[in-house]
Amino acid sequence: MTTMLVTGGAGFLGSHLCTRLLDDGHDVICLDNFFTGSKRNIEHLLGNPRFELVRHDIVHPLYIEADRIFNMACPASPEAYQFNSIKTIKTSTVGMVNILGLAKRCKARVLHASTSEVYGDPHVHPQKEDYWGNVNPIGPRSCYDEGKRVAESLCMNYHLAHRLEVRIVRIFNTYGPRMAPDDGRVISNFIMQAINGEPITIYGDGKQTRSFCFVSDLVEGLVRFMEQNESTGPMNLGNPSEFSMLELAEKVLQVTGSSSEIVHKELPMDDPKRRCPDISMAKELLGWTPQFNLEQGLKETVNYYRKLTSKGDA
Repeated sequence: MTTMLVTGGAGFLGSHLCTRLLDDGHDVICLDNFFTGSKRNIEHLLGNPRFELVRHDIVHPLYIEADRIFNMACPASPEAYQFNSIKTIKTSTVGMVNILGLAKRCKARVLHASTSEVYGDPHVHPQKEDYWGNVNPIGPRSCYDEGKRVAESLCMNYHLAHRLEVRIVRIFNTYGPRMAPDDGRVISNFIMQAINGEPITIYGDGKQTRSFCFVSDLVEGLVRFMEQNESTGPMNLGNPSEFSMLELAEKVLQVTGSSSEIVHKELPMDDPKRRCPDISMAKELLGWTPQFNLEQGLKETVNYYRKLTSKGDA
């Protein structure tokens, strides 16, 4: 039995990770400041004697004992991380220093949840881990993009200077149940618009692409990467199947049975045109590939949102 600390544990990804770690027999400390996390995401865990909830912001020092730390703390959708851009930067810098300092004291291994956003609007496709990226350092997304790039640098420097065991994962678009209906990312936007009979909003011409990984596949990759001993990363985790925004909208309309029309709006500044992971490293090192295709994952997600709306929680 191992004590696992999951920062951002009441968030979309963090809550699924907490559930998985408890199912694997570990003690789990869930730490969250509830900026974007929700107690609804972890209410099914609160009665478990091996689960502990701590309300805390990693920007402030923390004193906890743990064997493994999954650092999932940071707003992930553009709407959320631009709401308080300075706070977002501090979470990935000051907060990262606090997490690494805690790990150093506890002699714990840290898995840091980085992002495909470190690649910016890429000139290389699909994106491999050795690509340095094309990021606007002063653009509207820089609080998140550059914050995560600094966090990766901090992880590697703590590893080199203090022999701290770190694992860096670059997470590509992930979706599924417990993603907030007002999250602001494309899948939640499209599904909620379709369910409510509202126009589906596509920014730009809709030819820009993303790849979408179902949450259970992503969590499986996180757990495997944490426990392997061959690489610090960074490692891409995501689904390499690529879809345009128009294709995604059509899939959502098909799964929901909605008759919503598609409308186009101006593309936001610095929005990447193509985003798709090369997961060769994950395949080779972890034997990991996503199991859910987009249609399967959308059905699960649509069912979740429909239950929320029927309860009046959305």
